[in-house]
Amino acid sequence: MTTTITKFAHLQIPLEDVLNATNNFHDDNIIGRGGFGPAYKGQLQRSGKLIKIAARRLDRTHGEGHVEFWTEISALSDLKHTNLVSIIGFCNEKDEKIIITTYAANGSLQEHLNNPNLTWTQRLRISVGVARALSYLHYDERRGYGVIHRNVNSSTILLDENWEAKLSGFEISIKQAVNRMDQITLSEPIGTIGYMDPEIGKTKGVTCKSDIYAFGVVLFEILCGRRAYIKNDANRLLATLVMHHYEMETLPDIIQPDLKNQISKYQISVRSLRIYSETAYSCLKEERSHRPHMLNIVSELEKALENALKFQPRPENFVRLFWLFCFSLCL
Repeated sequence: MTTTITKFAHLQIPLEDVLNATNNFHDDNIIGRGGFGPAYKGQLQRSGKLIKIAARRLDRTHGEGHVEFWTEISALSDLKHTNLVSIIGFCNEKDEKIIITTYAANGSLQEHLNNPNLTWTQRLRISVGVARALSYLHYDERRGYGVIHRNVNSSTILLDENWEAKLSGFEISIKQAVNRMDQITLSEPIGTIGYMDPEIGKTKGVTCKSDIYAFGVVLFEILCGRRAYIKNDANRLLATLVMHHYEMETLPDIIQPDLKNQISKYQISVRSLRIYSETAYSCLKEERSHRPHMLNIVSELEKALENALKFQPRPENFVRLFWLFCFSLCL
């Protein structure tokens, strides 16, 4: 472990600095709670600049999380992508284990699933961003290894001030040789209810296609405006619900109402919606071999976005039409 600490020494941040940044972990600064522990917003002085941060503080109640802590630091210190959260540093002092990352001003995707102001185009951009992040994790050959995330869900997808997706939550990720990403890595069924690959129980392990299944669930969360798992609901599991509606050709019945109104009102996204839903459905295929490659998913979602943008009314057109209308009144 001494070797590990030495390797990441440049990322260490004194506890005193973290306490000052978060106002001694004041409850008013809590921005989320996850399996790792609570996350706090704050402002940290780095290289002469005051920057906004998120500090995830390991909950040591059960004396666990040591491995997960170093797993996340190891992953984030190597990974650099516009759609991944960036590590600023960590604190490992006085029984405190804290991971400090860039701050996401708009919180997690989970908080906005049913947001009536989140447009179809914005939802598509978020989907494309996460898909690109997963493609980078799985197949970036320059890195020499791939990463199986194992924790893709709407709470680990963060949104910055521009609504750009930032994938986080690498504490249970697994590194794997790029040419072995489709091969089973033995693993306990760890993850979040509603997103877990059904094949894990059969094969006793995961592959990169396990991330693809979880991402398919997220895509339908974005489309339907509801969480993957609702404990006391008759349709607890979203994956089961959407598979049924897709196959019965009744998927419009469960699309987020405001989103459905946008599509109906502007008639801009029918083809975009079809490409998107077909892609999401293919990710949920029970057999891993039938699920698409991540690069294909990126390509299809980019098509869906391009199609939506092609038919999106432009502000300048509204201005032009307004002045033409005014001119016609003067004739």
